[in-house]
Amino acid sequence: MNALFYFEALSHFFLMVVTLTLGPGTLSMPVPTDVPLCTASETAQYNLSFTGKWSQSAFPKQYPVYRPPAQWSNLIGVTHSSDYHMWQSNDFASNGVREFSEKGEAWTLMKEVEEAGERIQSVYGILSAPAVVGGTGQMSTEFEVVARHSYLSFIVRIVPSPDWFVGVDSINLCDGDDWKDNVSLDLYPFDAGTDSGFTFSSPNFQTIPQDKITEITSSIPSHPANSFYYPRLKHLPPIAKITLTKVKKTNQIISLPVEPTQSNQLPIGNEIEEQLINTPLDCEVSVWSPWGLCKGKCGDSGVRHRTRYILMHPANNGVACPLLEEERKCSPDNCL
Repeated sequence: MNALFYFEALSHFFLMVVTLTLGPGTLSMPVPTDVPLCTASETAQYNLSFTGKWSQSAFPKQYPVYRPPAQWSNLIGVTHSSDYHMWQSNDFASNGVREFSEKGEAWTLMKEVEEAGERIQSVYGILSAPAVVGGTGQMSTEFEVVARHSYLSFIVRIVPSPDWFVGVDSINLCDGDDWKDNVSLDLYPFDAGTDSGFTFSSPNFQTIPQDKITEITSSIPSHPANSFYYPRLKHLPPIAKITLTKVKKTNQIISLPVEPTQSNQLPIGNEIEEQLINTPLDCEVSVWSPWGLCKGKCGDSGVRHRTRYILMHPANNGVACPLLEEERKCSPDNCL
């Protein structure tokens, strides 16, 4: 099923912040004692704004421009207590996270969230925001948190990619007796550890045995084919940003995000567009071909050539390409 149509269908089912109803006989797990206790007396409502900063100027290497172009999946998130994790860096991805990060399919992930809520009462709500049709664009939604479930986690798939995503693991929106007014975080790509592709458009190649979730950096994976490999950079620029703003509560908890359309794309002149980074991309060339035949007249010195070709054109004032052809003198082997 087409991922966009899939998420449109999903959004009609999970467009709202869904409060999970737990049975009276369900036992809760003890909450860890080494985390700050939220003592806020009232619930809080937040606006979540996700901004994609995946531009061709910031990430020029192998930037996907078609089939499909750079874009973002729906955002799937949960509000929960400290004893739950949707995903964690340096831990193995669940089957739900695997399916979402590889294919954009969220049903297994939603089932895992629902089961966690029923089993250990750790999940309070599920939230969703629509896909962004473009690498730079915005999506938003609203959700509610309560003192016992003051944490937020979410995941957004990078499209296209083997199994790459951005997200947040367990950010606490409570500070003692109060709710935080604003939280803003830069987001960087993660590898789910379930597919071994190096590039945005790599074919499906399952990782056996499965690796742990790891952050992708400018040098990890350390392979020139990696789409995020920028050895001149100490750090990758942020590929996205999340802003959480506490809003005045109303009696209306349900929030209906807009449908995923081209209108989600960042308009020209937007302040976020102006802040995008120009990442230098150096030229990459192939290895030299073997030397060709020595050509020349008998009795004279001849010339033989070898060539190489451009693998990656430079961008944003990166190092220019070197010479693509060399010649050297030789003695003709066969002459008339």
